Amino acid sequence: MLAELRGLNEECGVFGIWGHEDAAQISYYALHALQHRGQEGAGIVVKGDAGLQAVKGEGLVNEVFSGDNLSKLVGNGAIGQVRYTTEQGRGIENVQPLVFRSTTGSLAIAHNGNLINATDLKEHLERQGSIFQTTSDTEVLAHLIKRSSGSLNQRDKVKKALSILKGAFAFVLMTDEGLMVAQDPNGMRPLSLGKLGEAWVVASETCAFDIIGAEHVRSVEPGELLIINNKGLTSERFAPAADSAMCSMEYVYFSRPDSDIDGINIHAARKRCGKQLAREVQISADVVTGVPDSSISAAIGFSEQSGIPYELGLIKNRYVGRTFIQPSQALREKGVKMKLSPVHQVVHGKRVVMVDDSIVRGTTSKRIVAMLREAGAKEIHVVIASPPLIAPCYYGVDISSDSELIATGRTLEEMCEEIGADSLHFLSIDGMLESNGRSSEMKNCGQCLACFTGDYPTEIYSDTAMPHVKEIVR
Repeated sequence: MLAELRGLNEECGVFGIWGHEDAAQISYYALHALQHRGQEGAGIVVKGDAGLQAVKGEGLVNEVFSGDNLSKLVGNGAIGQVRYTTEQGRGIENVQPLVFRSTTGSLAIAHNGNLINATDLKEHLERQGSIFQTTSDTEVLAHLIKRSSGSLNQRDKVKKALSILKGAFAFVLMTDEGLMVAQDPNGMRPLSLGKLGEAWVVASETCAFDIIGAEHVRSVEPGELLIINNKGLTSERFAPAADSAMCSMEYVYFSRPDSDIDGINIHAARKRCGKQLAREVQISADVVTGVPDSSISAAIGFSEQSGIPYELGLIKNRYVGRTFIQPSQALREKGVKMKLSPVHQVVHGKRVVMVDDSIVRGTTSKRIVAMLREAGAKEIHVVIASPPLIAPCYYGVDISSDSELIATGRTLEEMCEEIGADSLHFLSIDGMLESNGRSSEMKNCGQCLACFTGDYPTEIYSDTAMPHVKEIVR
């Protein structure tokens, strides 16, 4: 569905390139391809003759960057980010990449994910004299690197700092010498490595490689640190790989259909989920429609498996201004009709299967069902190409409390009544795992299922101090 309206959002998308004279311009196009991962802020930092230079701001990529400010970013290395902000993370100071300057050199950092021990680390670092300029947990890494033993080289300082972090993270760091790229030990956020001529590139999604003409080489491995500089690329480990736990919502919703994660195409995975959903749910209907855009693949799969014709029953308005996509519940509710419209001739007098990727609060689903009824739909059967969301996420998805979730504490019948549908059905967890196509030899097929089960792949820390932190960060 529409993340902007619904409240299901990812933190951001990151990109990096080293060894290309047009690094800034290439980063601009790559961030355009990653725009779906965050619409609230964007930034690019370039390594040039004058050191690290940054342009960043609040807004969409094409709002932040103009011909004038982009042309000033000259260099052969760059990192960039598009960002979604929560209530606590707004403000230009939180727009990434963050740049840190010191007498020993400069450092820029872009991050996708969430550190579950950030609060504890901040408290201990502040007691040791650190002063934080942002509310972003990304800044924690910079302070940890700076406070590492002076006898260590930069690479070992980064490795030591990364080993302290807990949670989901995909980091791209840049110094005057090159890039460093890190993936958390569980591999919870997608991060891929590519090649553009002689230049190396990294991105949250492979769709960014397509737009810049880069070749996808492989995924960055859990616990891996890549060092990219003028000598080429080397791979090291900052931590042993833990149980693989790629965020399931990347397959369900976040990633673009033309992206691949660990060799699995997102469109194909969603289409298989739609087919599996049709096997699990038997519905007599006249037409299948999907809620644009992320549900279209599943709707096509449902249609093919069920034999019920697929039609464009809902149309997305792509020209609504950002006023209507701010991350607040009030504006989300006001914006639904601005973003979606029913096709009356498709749904009027029909029994409609409405396929969606997930339900969070249920508010938008309720309004879409009401729109379809106003357009003359005789029956509306809502089918969801993922299991019910029952638990909050602490790894970077904007579901901070289970009280926000319609599935928490409600029966299927109660949820169906709440959204006003004639029936409501969800894909089973086993059906989702099998359809996504990841290895069955891994725990949960190498996916994080926390928001569906409440079983988290890492320890979840409270805001109280961890007894081992003082020793780790001294």
